[in-house]
Amino acid sequence: MAKKEAVILLNMGGPNNLEEVEVFLKNMFNDKNILTMKSDLLRKIVGGLIVFNRTESSQEIYRQLGGKSPIVGHTKSLVKKLQDKLGDDVIVDFVMRYTPPFAPEVIEKLNKEKVEKIYLIPLYPQFSTTTTKSSLEDFEEHYHTMGGDAILVEVKHFFQNNTYNKAIIQRIKERIGDTEYQDFDIIFSAHGLPQKIVDAGDVYQRHVEKHVDILKDMLKEQKMDFREVHLAYQSKVGPMEWLKPSLDDKLSSVRNRGVIIFPLAFTIDNSETDFELEIEYREIAEEQGFKDYRVCRCPNDSELFVDALCEIYEKMK
Repeated sequence: MAKKEAVILLNMGGPNNLEEVEVFLKNMFNDKNILTMKSDLLRKIVGGLIVFNRTESSQEIYRQLGGKSPIVGHTKSLVKKLQDKLGDDVIVDFVMRYTPPFAPEVIEKLNKEKVEKIYLIPLYPQFSTTTTKSSLEDFEEHYHTMGGDAILVEVKHFFQNNTYNKAIIQRIKERIGDTEYQDFDIIFSAHGLPQKIVDAGDVYQRHVEKHVDILKDMLKEQKMDFREVHLAYQSKVGPMEWLKPSLDDKLSSVRNRGVIIFPLAFTIDNSETDFELEIEYREIAEEQGFKDYRVCRCPNDSELFVDALCEIYEKMK
């Protein structure tokens, strides 16, 4: 009997090897939701320049991470655990936006299984046109082009899901261990966005701020009394104005000498967490005299995150 439902997790992806770094960058900077200029030709020219200038340095980053992004391995483990939880009557798979497995490969498998309903869950807690919208559009456009006739059901964000937020609190507790909360400030670090994208109507910043408010309340309930709670934005590139405060500026303003970072915009660890936060920003923190700098793991394949995805799926039905 054919399986009638599928749950497909969507994420940005990451290079599976050093040769894929250029593929990753080319696909990212050919995305109309990332480079928002109206002219396809202009996007191709600007994107090509960015790829040319960034490929070598990006390869060095992934070389330091073992030659590939950690995102694929974590995602495969998450998919397996979610599949085990949902059982054999539901197909669980994943699609990456910029690196394999791409949407057509997964859609081909779904069409062979004659799936009647597909639940699309982008692994971005907060909605943004640059992430959630891009991933959903990519899958849906390919699905209809390839003659799929299943009903597509999508979720746009899940930062308000209580079980997901418990997974975040768990990761923070794991990183604090036996030390005193008052010895630390906590910074929720969200991936930055150009201000012009927010000004054009992207709700990402509002979602991020609401998410921090929810987590502040949960920290109080758990008596996790950090000295202060902050929000900052990382990963700024280029000369244009981005969301503020930047993580660099926030670190320079924190007076406590212990700081713990939680990567708020990611559910799965990737180069922005394992390299940018763990290595680059650690160097900045040490230069500024921090005695203790810690980065939390993303939820990844934690049991609480698996439970949260089950809840999200059930609520979509």
